[in-house]
Amino acid sequence: MQIFYTPQIATSCELPDEEAAHCVRVLRLTEGAEVLLTDGQGSFYRAVLTQAHPKHCTFEIVEQWQPAPLWNFHLHIAIAPTKNIDRTEWFVEKATEIGIDAITCLNCRFSERKEVKPARLEKILISAMKQSQKATLPQLEGMVGFAEFVRRPFEGRKFIAHCEEGEKLLLQHACRPGENALVLIGPEGDFSPEEIRLAQACGFEPISLGPSRLRTETAALVACHTIHIINS
Repeated sequence: MQIFYTPQIATSCELPDEEAAHCVRVLRLTEGAEVLLTDGQGSFYRAVLTQAHPKHCTFEIVEQWQPAPLWNFHLHIAIAPTKNIDRTEWFVEKATEIGIDAITCLNCRFSERKEVKPARLEKILISAMKQSQKATLPQLEGMVGFAEFVRRPFEGRKFIAHCEEGEKLLLQHACRPGENALVLIGPEGDFSPEEIRLAQACGFEPISLGPSRLRTETAALVACHTIHIINS
């Protein structure tokens, strides 16, 4: 069943404009049709349409439930957005499908992109959440400076994936099942030596994602998938 995103469901029984248009104009649903809604906060709602208009689509809730969590850890990936934003959007979509709790866009010394449009990424998150039948929307944070971000507290293990020589464990050997994890993924030019030293001083553990040199978005998705495999 098609899922509709209704973030204001606690205060309004009306679909957002884009969802209403899709419901009525594309799917051609009418009054009395049953729909599945999510607030993006972990709940699903079974509802019946009471008014079907592309700009004013209302519903009545029949049932509410919270599905069991799909994973028992918190996963946060902070990534330096790529010059070609399509590649970052691809990561956001696929990570949401696999399962992620938070994504932050990092502004690093060698970043090729210094600005992002959170609204565009948010739409991709919503679409991927609905497509993968999830009830929780990952948190998204727009561009944040590297130094500011790494100094923030985090309840769990913190990792930085970089390409400099040195002793580094593979992520699958460093992370343990059930642990909250925060992973830093740098730009195509990698993190600067100063950024690596600062991150490690702030408690980030250096890790490797394997012998191949990966593109930024590939590295981020590998980290996401690896942590899920560790917990499977």
